[in-house]
Amino acid sequence: MRTIYFDYNATTPLDPAVRDAMLPYLGEVFGNPSSVHHVGRRARALLDDARDRVAKVWAAKPSEVIFTSGGTESSNQAICGTARLRRDKGRHIITSKVEHHAVLHTCEYLAKKEGFEVTYLPVSPEGFVSVDSLVAAIRPDTILVSIMAANNETGSIQPVAELGKVCRERGVLFHTDAVQWFGKEPFESIHQFNADLVSVCAHKFHGPKGAGALFIRSPLLPDPIVFGGGHENERRAGTENLAAIIGFAEATDRFVKTPVFPKEHLLAFTQRLIAFIDQLGPKTAVLRSPRDRRLANTLAFTVPGADSISLLAGLDLEGICASSGSACSAGSLEPSHVMLALGVPKDEANALVRFSLGRESTLAEVAHVERVLPEVIVRVTEA
Repeated sequence: MRTIYFDYNATTPLDPAVRDAMLPYLGEVFGNPSSVHHVGRRARALLDDARDRVAKVWAAKPSEVIFTSGGTESSNQAICGTARLRRDKGRHIITSKVEHHAVLHTCEYLAKKEGFEVTYLPVSPEGFVSVDSLVAAIRPDTILVSIMAANNETGSIQPVAELGKVCRERGVLFHTDAVQWFGKEPFESIHQFNADLVSVCAHKFHGPKGAGALFIRSPLLPDPIVFGGGHENERRAGTENLAAIIGFAEATDRFVKTPVFPKEHLLAFTQRLIAFIDQLGPKTAVLRSPRDRRLANTLAFTVPGADSISLLAGLDLEGICASSGSACSAGSLEPSHVMLALGVPKDEANALVRFSLGRESTLAEVAHVERVLPEVIVRVTEA
């Protein structure tokens, strides 16, 4: 059976050139970068070089690049570390209802356990946060705003630069989860988001899993959330995963400035799929991604009278790998919080399918999905 992988927002295959760049660090270069002997010093020099490479692509200072285990840790560090640092100036945090759980659950924790208050901005039916709603929500005790750059479920692209400008003009720190942006959308520099903190994850753009980074705009020094040694300029304890960091740097070099996701190519595919969803009619399938201002590779829809797990299982039997939204929530019986925020009824919010295409996706694969999708929907809804 052929495999059609339409789940690139969950993860991407490790690029062969990135893997080759990592291999020496799984063997001959094994030193601990914190060791003072020559084996450790060699590892330290290579770690510093990787940081310099990432900083150059980002147009940032090397000291502003903090390597982490991925997007989740980066967002936890940004939100917890900044909230605790600024708590004497206020305890009000603003985020949106459609954030990744790495952000939402962190904010919930701070509200339940550490006395912070969180405002959740609503979104339009297409999933967009309005600048006016942010302006209205900011209070004198607001210390942090966290709004994602692009949504992992619907692909909606938020007006992050404008949101960041509002925060900067008011002296409020701004974090953006840009995990889905890198490798897909145009990138000039890390400063284009107008953010003080930016979360990034390597495996979303053909780098290795277990590698991410957090941009922290100098001179901000959020409290650490991992304690031990003085690694990562005393911002994140733990011996650095040098092989993964080298992979992160290599993928950043190759795939960020020239996005690895071919935008026009993928846009033609997803627009064709959108037209197909429209043809099925609203009793069969309903488009939930915005038609404009979305990631070119991403398409989400719901199926009335179905559920995500049955739909994904039916597609998988046809060799099609899709998702019901965040891969971190795969297998969850809860309806998509993103769909609920869009105003989708609860029963239909639990019938979400997301196709996210990538550089290996082909027109033949799109055509095959069009052939089998109606049959899958019939099997699920009539079962």
